[in-house]
Amino acid sequence: MEKKVKIGVFGAARGKSMIRYCKDSPNAELVAICDWYEPQLNKRRREVDDSVTCYTNFDEFLKHEGMDAVVLSNYANEHAPFAIKAMKAGKHVISEVLPFCNMKQGIELIEAIEETGMIYAYAENYCYMPAPHEMRKLFRDGTLGEFEYGEGEYMHDCESIWTSLTLGREEHWRNQMSATFYCTHSIGPLIHISGMRPVKVCGFEGTYSPKMARMGAYAGHMAMIVITLENGAILKSIHGVGPTRDSIWYSCYGSKGRAESAREDAVAGSGIQGVERIYVNADGVEGDNGTKVKTYLPKDLHAEKAVNFSHGGGDFFTMYHFCEKILGREAEIIDIYEACDMFLPGLLAYESILKGGVTMDVPDFRDKAQRELWRNNTACTFPEFAGDMLQPIYSKGNPVVPQELRDAQIEAQGGRKYKY
Repeated sequence: MEKKVKIGVFGAARGKSMIRYCKDSPNAELVAICDWYEPQLNKRRREVDDSVTCYTNFDEFLKHEGMDAVVLSNYANEHAPFAIKAMKAGKHVISEVLPFCNMKQGIELIEAIEETGMIYAYAENYCYMPAPHEMRKLFRDGTLGEFEYGEGEYMHDCESIWTSLTLGREEHWRNQMSATFYCTHSIGPLIHISGMRPVKVCGFEGTYSPKMARMGAYAGHMAMIVITLENGAILKSIHGVGPTRDSIWYSCYGSKGRAESAREDAVAGSGIQGVERIYVNADGVEGDNGTKVKTYLPKDLHAEKAVNFSHGGGDFFTMYHFCEKILGREAEIIDIYEACDMFLPGLLAYESILKGGVTMDVPDFRDKAQRELWRNNTACTFPEFAGDMLQPIYSKGNPVVPQELRDAQIEAQGGRKYKY
């Protein structure tokens, strides 16, 4: 029988997809689930067989006999401390978005990975969606030439689901994050496609809209981030949780042509997602203003297995490659250094906004000397991690959200606030 990686999932809500992956996977076996919120844990408990042990205490969860690896699908601003603890306990780690919430955490995470030698994978599932993943291949095989410019969008109208995401809690991390924080769904695929690291970044913040007030969040409704890559190419990323409509879209220009995913509105009613279809305008010759546009639905080797997984099949591929890496086989994981390249621009873009739109240098945390410049920097918008470097959630000062708006949001989405 083929060896399987024994997986424990921390975070029973977002972890549902990873739990499902393990059920029928040839390279993974679910052995444990952990979540402090027992109603959610009990829901997952009913969906798995008796061989899976459920925990409410992370330290006890880490002691589970024979567990090889941990999926971190807990709160996005808490991934780094739990990743460090898991690796020091001898577990490989795959971390959901985001990798850390401030510079100090990031450096501590990197050094824990280097010191323990455990495998760390960043689960930026948007990189594995059909269209952006195909763009990566087209740059790798030379079809699009040298990478020159890229755009990424992750605009997610979250108003109708906000209470289920935040559990109705004012102090939830989603209510406390800056507009630039949740950035790797838009930036990540562009970094993965180009294969290059960012060197400079400038940030722009959207307004504090009535929608954000109704949601009970404190940040601008969206952000734009402009990044310069090491070869001089430029990226533009826009993302937000408070736009009026959704958009997941990528476009990349090379010296030999352009490739982009379908716009969501263009495929509305077709039964496919925009990120499943790619348009390629490339004749393979520099200086040729080609007009031969072809469009198709890219198919990966494992496309049929991935089709029923969320995020355009990305949830399948992050887990598949993580387990293959642990088993010593060829795998396409996103390591901690590439994760930094995806996330540091968002962290520094907010610093740029707070400083009036100045351009910030993006450090390369592969270089130990550059880490020293940021080692004690705890700047972020989360009080429990920021210390005396706490940033405002909205650059112009945290708004006041009337309690009646919070109550109305909770009532509209089920009429209850989650209890602990």
